[in-house]
Amino acid sequence: MLSKRYKPITLECGTDEAGRGCLAGPVTAAAIILPETFQSTLLNDSKQVSEKNRFKLRPLIEKQAISFSYTHIFHQEIDEINILNASMKAMQESILQLQPLPEFIIVDGNRPIFSKLGLKNKFGKIFTEEEISILKKIPNQSIIKGDSKYLSIAAASVLAKTYRDDYMDTIHEEFPMYNWKKNKGYPTKEHREAIKKYGPCKYHRMSFKLLPDQLYLDL
Repeated sequence: MLSKRYKPITLECGTDEAGRGCLAGPVTAAAIILPETFQSTLLNDSKQVSEKNRFKLRPLIEKQAISFSYTHIFHQEIDEINILNASMKAMQESILQLQPLPEFIIVDGNRPIFSKLGLKNKFGKIFTEEEISILKKIPNQSIIKGDSKYLSIAAASVLAKTYRDDYMDTIHEEFPMYNWKKNKGYPTKEHREAIKKYGPCKYHRMSFKLLPDQLYLDL
């Protein structure tokens, strides 16, 4: 059973991201503050929840949440600041959108969520000094496999995954040859074969290795 709180604080926020390992599309993060009364028989370790149940859960999570938000960081910014920084920035932006702001944050992973703030970038949001100051004042804790331990992180994971899936379904219509409706941009054999055949498109992350290295023998 997932725990409701890391600390006995009402405005505790959970945050997580989805799409970090993909070859195309955004990395998407969500942040959420759940009430003590939150209940769901479907929400568990988010990686164990089926796609069908994730979409069933989303409206239930949003209806009960005190506050929630999500953020896409798109491929141009990922290529500019790297995927780790983009993942962190997506969670930071999501946290700033919460009303009320959280008093404590728990994040899935093993890195401090505010280790880098105010990155200078050409694409995406530029944090103001006020926003940086707000983020620095909120205590936080990173938790390895947090989405299998805490309800708020699991809920954030569900939101991040489903909103990213929605986006990938939309751009699939523009480039159906990559079958993003199915693979969501992950490096499946089918996806890589399509990249090999058609080349990358405007939604691919050019800083990623889109095709594996191959050895050829002159026979």
